[in-house]
Amino acid sequence: MARHLITSALPYINGVKHLGNLVGSMLPADVYARYLRSAGHEVLAICATDEHGTPAELGALAEDMDVAEYCARHHETQRELGERFGLSWDWFGRTSSPQNHELTAHLARRLKAEGYTETRTTSQVYSVADGRFLPDRYVIGTCPNCGYDRARGDQCENCGKQLDPTDLLEPRSALSGSTELEVRDSAHVFLLQSKLADRLRKWVDSKSDWPNLTRSIAYKWLDEGLEDRGITRDLSWGIPVDPDDFPEAAGKVWYVWFDAPIGYLGATREWADAGLGGDDPRAAFDRWWRTGAGADEVTYTQFMGKDNVPFHTLSFPATLLGSGEDWLLVDRLKSFNWLTYYGGKFSTSEGRGVFMSDALELLPGDYWRWYLMANAPESDDASFTWELFGDAVNKDLVGTFGNFVNRTATQVVRHFGEVVPDGDPDGAAEDLLWERVGERLRDYTDALDQLQFRRSAAALRALWAEGNVYLEEREPWRVVKEDPGGAACILRNALRLALLHAVASEPFVPEASRRLAEAFPDAAHTGFTLDATLVDDARGSLAPGDRFSPPGLLFTKLSSEDLAAWEDRFGGGDDLGR
Repeated sequence: MARHLITSALPYINGVKHLGNLVGSMLPADVYARYLRSAGHEVLAICATDEHGTPAELGALAEDMDVAEYCARHHETQRELGERFGLSWDWFGRTSSPQNHELTAHLARRLKAEGYTETRTTSQVYSVADGRFLPDRYVIGTCPNCGYDRARGDQCENCGKQLDPTDLLEPRSALSGSTELEVRDSAHVFLLQSKLADRLRKWVDSKSDWPNLTRSIAYKWLDEGLEDRGITRDLSWGIPVDPDDFPEAAGKVWYVWFDAPIGYLGATREWADAGLGGDDPRAAFDRWWRTGAGADEVTYTQFMGKDNVPFHTLSFPATLLGSGEDWLLVDRLKSFNWLTYYGGKFSTSEGRGVFMSDALELLPGDYWRWYLMANAPESDDASFTWELFGDAVNKDLVGTFGNFVNRTATQVVRHFGEVVPDGDPDGAAEDLLWERVGERLRDYTDALDQLQFRRSAAALRALWAEGNVYLEEREPWRVVKEDPGGAACILRNALRLALLHAVASEPFVPEASRRLAEAFPDAAHTGFTLDATLVDDARGSLAPGDRFSPPGLLFTKLSSEDLAAWEDRFGGGDDLGR
């Protein structure tokens, strides 16, 4: 048994996340965590809501709420939606927690002690009408590159150009709309990443097994010259800078991209403080994060979209390395490209695309889990279309997995009742079946071990297909008329294969797998592990006479009318200029 720490990029607090957010971090992290647990390993899966920064303040302002209340409400919404999607976090915390406040202040203090921070005076936009400095996103105006009139002070959403607030034409405050803006000096703390660049490059060099997407992004930033980064902001909502540690930055808060990754540590400490790791919270926390206390035995895997890669391959490691302490650094970093909606962006304001709450209103989480992971944007961007979604559900879940289970259950009940049938012993055909199943299972677990999710989904689909191939080859509905004992053998093995499917499929479709497993109340399948032993365990299970309770239809076919109605409701190809 190995130990695995798993984190996914923290979902931002402002509203319900869309399917692209889900497949880019939280969902693959859950599939991998479920796989490792099923294989018998010790897993700690950590996530949290990212609650600081300007969008939280602006979101609260738009909903006429106190920022803390706004964050608390949306944290609960995101937690509840995640759980309904089957996300099996060990802890879903908050970056606004006292634990994260403490750890962020501690690491800032350590960086200063090690000589990796510096206070610099910078020019910031000040709103006279609002009586405050305006962070980048609080300044909106016309993009000098494309003319878009609602560009933000950090980036134009229309053309993607990186901006400074002072670049904008006709700038105005996002808070009041006032154009009475001035440029004033403000002191800020900088993380001296340039002093850590050589150590970071050497560390990235050691990660030869990282995906090409991850490595290429990290090297691009290193090759262009790693710049020092301001890690404080003129905001009221955030983790306050301790004036005793940084008197020149008193009254400011730590930049969200400084405290958010530390939120992995903060959420783990929340978990430990809740007593879930044992009676000694500090020891429980250190066992996962401090290499001198046992974390050197942990494999740490992160999941995120490609936009988060620079912060997790450079800025966050710089924080941990620069502290001079024995923090665990990431071992494996799986990054994803974008999931688009018919080639365009998901948009709440324009009513385009499917968000997590919408998806669960239409169908249970397993339908979406399967489609998203079978089409995960690993090597390139992927485009959601209702046609592809319908094919994944109807061909894979209904036509392959569900069809095998339903055909088997129907034949068993019709001819033998709700029990595992007795009859002839296994023959050569059964030996061949289980040999093929073993090969398919190895393909599946090998792909999961390598964090290749599309390949693992294809291998699981092939594993499901073996059941239908076996039934077509052996034809129990025909054999039973002349040889009931032979038909009993065929269907007994089909039931055993269905039980194997229940175990193997759990990482992708946990609710359907649970229902299928419950169809075998006498089986000791809770002790099965998702590894090479599963074939022998499944084949040796289900004694004749064991109870079998048909699970019913695991999945329901989607009609063309349903898919057309959903495309019309959520926007589709025509809305995006196809």
